[in-house]
Amino acid sequence: MNQKPDPDKLARVITESAHQIWSAGLGALSMAEKEGSKLFETLAKLGENIQSHTRNTAGVAKSTVTGGRDMASDTWEKLEEMFELRVARALNGLQIPTARDIHELSTRVDKLSSAVDKLNAKQKARRKTAKKKKAKKKKKSSSKKSKAKKKKNQMKKTKHKKSGGK
Repeated sequence: MNQKPDPDKLARVITESAHQIWSAGLGALSMAEKEGSKLFETLAKLGENIQSHTRNTAGVAKSTVTGGRDMASDTWEKLEEMFELRVARALNGLQIPTARDIHELSTRVDKLSSAVDKLNAKQKARRKTAKKKKAKKKKKSSSKKSKAKKKKNQMKKTKHKKSGGK
């Protein structure tokens, strides 16, 4: 398993490298005065190599830290998923409905309630039309009765007149 470099150790290495570069620079300056430009060019190349090495080391350390952070994040997400799954299983085992179950039931109840409302509205409409029909039939039948009564009364009156008003 890859070990994460210790940030303090990495800082020490970088500091030491910087100190060595500084020392090399001072030594180079001293030698340059003595030996001239040829030596200066050699030391400049050496300094560039050290600088490149330091940058590479810092890049490796940064990528290692980033990789470790990403791996820790992935591990945490997996742990959360496992926890949620186990809690869901436990609730299911205890027959406790989930939020999804409750939502589905609520949707079904809403649909059933709507269907019942529609049926009730249809029944009310049927009752109203049935009452109107009954009322019309009663009016017709009552008017027939009243006509029959009128005829009967008229007959009585005519009989009464014929008999001399007695």
